[in-house]
Amino acid sequence: MTNRDFIVVTTTHDAEDKARALAAAVVRERLAACAQVYSINSVYWWDGEVQTEPEWRIDFKTRADLGDRLAAFIGEQHSYDTPEIVGLPVVTGSTAYLEWVNSETVS
Repeated sequence: MTNRDFIVVTTTHDAEDKARALAAAVVRERLAACAQVYSINSVYWWDGEVQTEPEWRIDFKTRADLGDRLAAFIGEQHSYDTPEIVGLPVVTGSTAYLEWVNSETVS
């Protein structure tokens, strides 16, 4: 098991209750070992103009081999037309923590 076996997948939601519900659903399905939900302010191009909106970001810690399944699950559960679903590799991390992520996700 190497650090490259793990990723952090990020998405956003427009309301805290939706973000927390999605985080809980993903962890319940064991597609991620944990999720952090926190408030952010997003600036983005949409419908021909710059938008600025408060959002709730969710960072999921999971195994790289679950990335596609997690992305599909997020897409199915999400209310946005085009939800952010971005996975980034873990390049370093505590061995004990990464072993925990591995043990808490589906095989």
